[in-house]
Amino acid sequence: MFKLFSSVTMQPSVLVASRSISTCGGPLFFRSSVPMFAEPLKKKKRLDPQILKAREDRKRKKIEKSIRKLEKVSKTLKPIDEVQLMASLSNELDSRQRPIVVHSNDKLEERIVAAKAWSMYKHDEHFFNLQVINDLEYSQQRALNELREVSEDLYQAAVDIDESLLTCQLTGPVETPPIENYQSPDGEYIDISKKWD
Repeated sequence: MFKLFSSVTMQPSVLVASRSISTCGGPLFFRSSVPMFAEPLKKKKRLDPQILKAREDRKRKKIEKSIRKLEKVSKTLKPIDEVQLMASLSNELDSRQRPIVVHSNDKLEERIVAAKAWSMYKHDEHFFNLQVINDLEYSQQRALNELREVSEDLYQAAVDIDESLLTCQLTGPVETPPIENYQSPDGEYIDISKKWD
């Protein structure tokens, strides 16, 4: 029995260790844990609550001011030249307006009945056209199926695209002839669009 350090006592079969000293690989191989290179935490300075409140108020006022500024700018619309009314037309505005026509109830009901009748007619016409197309597709597919049962060669000839139906041929120059004394642009241009801030 022997004593190495004041905190460790060793016996032949029993090891009593304290702190971070341990025996690994044998009773005489001592190893300490990795040192922690940390410094104690700094104490936070306690600020006056009124100073903190004043800082938050300043931040909030700054944000509110920027929001008000953005709202003020958003109300001004960019003018569009194509939509603006000419001065000569704005002077003639009263003479150009049509008088408001007030229709009687009978006339309004007659128009409503006519609109409903027209919509029903167009609905029936559309439904009839769809039915005709479906019937044609069905009879075409049925004829192709019967033709396939008779002869595979005739079926393939019927399914192939007939090039003679498209008789239109277009011929034109493959290259544009060069223009004499042409100065090609170098990519610069004059921007004449208006700037709106």
